[in-house]
Order: sequence, then structure tokens, then C-alpha cells
Amino acid sequence: MELRHLEYFVAVAEELSFTAAAARLHVVQSAVSAGVKALERELEATLLERTSRRVDLSEAGAAFLPHAYATLDAARDARDALAQVHGGLRGTVRVGTMTSVGIIDVPGLLGDYHRQHPGVLLQLSAVPSGSLGLVQAVAERRLDLAFVSIPGENPPHVTLTDLAREPMDLVLPTDHPLAGATTVAVADLAGYDFIDSPIGYGNRAVADRAFASTGTTRRVTIEVTDIATAPSYVRNGLGIALLPRFALHDIHDVAVLPVTGADLVWPMSLATPSDRTLGTAASALVKIIQDRLT
Repeated sequence: MELRHLEYFVAVAEELSFTAAAARLHVVQSAVSAGVKALERELEATLLERTSRRVDLSEAGAAFLPHAYATLDAARDARDALAQVHGGLRGTVRVGTMTSVGIIDVPGLLGDYHRQHPGVLLQLSAVPSGSLGLVQAVAERRLDLAFVSIPGENPPHVTLTDLAREPMDLVLPTDHPLAGATTVAVADLAGYDFIDSPIGYGNRAVADRAFASTGTTRRVTIEVTDIATAPSYVRNGLGIALLPRFALHDIHDVAVLPVTGADLVWPMSLATPSDRTLGTAASALVKIIQDRLT
């Protein structure tokens, strides 16, 4: 049984697409298809149900997938052990991040890691669905770890380690009726138009939970994926916003007020899998992050 055939099968099982799996593995689609077929012949089982429109795991494929993961993890650990004997870590570490992480110097952390372990390839990516998408990618093995903002309990199959927390303040146009106040209560914000991130982003989740806890409704009229742009929309009179304090440095021509009456704290955490062991290279990065930040 060839490891590359297992890798092909796992990639197709996760992507549910031969095309996407081939792109992810940087090989031609025909190689992925041939590798999976060879694995199925060897196992004398159909692992994937193929139609003209989609690919799904068969019952046999679903039963085999955990064992494929375990075999690939064991092979990774063996390679890691040999690499350390021969003078350094090797492999790839896949890291997810939010679009705005100003509270933590992510490039600095990754730079420290790269200088210590130059033989490891770091792959950094974001997802359009925000922290929820990043957590899902960790749970589904598409990422090894991720910087996320998830208020509340740990999601399934993922452990969240707190790294930092930041209060969220209200940002208003300078001519807004509330701009002259010293503080404002969440319950007093009903009826205003809000600028916020899409559902799935950490700051949106914190704000939604705060309003829900007080029974107050609100209307989000503009969604932005980069919270650094939100003050510009506020400045132009398009709404008000609740933003982590780190996003409010050096902004001008807006009013900023603390908010009372609800928990409005933006958390930043490191998401790692809770149902499997990270490889040596990924574990080394987690140690650097924890030593620096926790």
C-alpha cells in the first residue's frame, strides 16, 4: 500500500472532488484518479462513490478513512524522528489566520519559527468564512492550527488556547446623537444601522451574543471582512460599529465610546485539534506561540 495513494484518497475524501484534491496536492488529476483506483483494487473495495456531478465517501470509504489518517500520521512521525536525527525539522505546517490580528504580531512569531526551523515550509492562509471556517478547517485536517476568535466553549474536535483579549468599543460619526455621551448601554443601541463583519467572524459573534443577552435586536446593513475598513464606513455616515480596541489606533474623525451592559470582549485563541496529535514541526510552532504569548 503506497502512502501517496493514501494521501490521494484522503485529499479526495476531504475535498469531495478529484479536481480540488489534485490542485491541493499539486499533481495532475489523472494521477489522483489512478492512485485512488489502485488503492481500491488493492483493498478490493469501493472507497468513493462517483457520479457525473459529485463524489462521496462510500460506506467502506468512511470506515477506512480513520485508518488512512492514522497511517499517514504514523509515517509523518517517523519522518519527523529521522529529520531530527539528521539535523533539523522538515515538513509542512499549515497555519490559518484571520484577516485582522493586530493584537498579536503573527509575522513576527512565524519569522521566529522560520529562523529556528528553516527546513519547514510554512503555509499561511485565511478563509472567507472567518474564524468559524478556520476552526472547521482545523477539525477537518485542512489546517494544523489557526489563530481564531471564537467566544464561548470549544468547538467539536478543536481545543482553543487563549492568547489575548481586547475590549470592543462603539464607533460613531462625530455628529451622531450619542457621540457626546461618556458611555452607552447595549440596550440603547436598538434601531441603529450597524457595520459589522459577516456571520462566522469573531467580532460579529461577540456583538451578536451581547445583543442577544440583553434581548436587544439590531440591524447590520453593511458587512466588511476587514475590520480595519469599518471606521471609514462609520466616518461617512453609513452606520455605527462595535470594534476591538486594537482596530481603533490612529483613527480620526469618529467618536469612540465604551459600551456597558453586556460582555463585549474580543478573544483571540490558538485553535489546535483535540482528537489527534500534531506532528513535531507543528508542535514546535505551538510551543513558540505559547512561550511568547501565554
